[in-house]
Amino acid sequence: MNNTSEQYDSIITKCYDIFGQKSKDYGTAWRVLRTSSLTDQLYIKAKRIRSIEEKGMSKVDEGIEPEFIALVNYSIMAMIQLELGVSEDLHMDEKRLSKLFHQYATTAKDLMMNKNHDYDEAWREMRISSLTDLILQKILRVKQIEHNKGATLISEGIDANYLDMINYAVFALIKMNELETN
Repeated sequence: MNNTSEQYDSIITKCYDIFGQKSKDYGTAWRVLRTSSLTDQLYIKAKRIRSIEEKGMSKVDEGIEPEFIALVNYSIMAMIQLELGVSEDLHMDEKRLSKLFHQYATTAKDLMMNKNHDYDEAWREMRISSLTDLILQKILRVKQIEHNKGATLISEGIDANYLDMINYAVFALIKMNELETN
């Protein structure tokens, strides 16, 4: 039996390690980005994953794992930007940044655990390529909501879509890890 909660935490730790290292290299230069720019960055990452999945190879010496990690991290950045807004201050306090990252990772995990209960971990039977497609769908939904200036009539908002993207990317990373260990 798989322990989804522990697997999830392990993936988030890996994502945060990379997030933290990049923050040390670049500061928080991403804080200058509007959420629409982060959505476009998510789109680029998801399109690359799909392209590699369809072609069966990449010409750049990186596989799809770093791209799924980037999807988690950019989604969390977008959630932070939704809360704090754009800033040209490149030096957010490391403790505050860590707190915000983990706050949104926890929100995403809580949502995942609730949905896992209701859906009985159906994602475990899905293909990684389907998770990629669902992420692309969520990105396109966000782009449409952004085009509508954030207004929705009946649908979830932008934040709910970012949370789903985090969870689908984590699911893909868990499945990839399981394939490597089996």
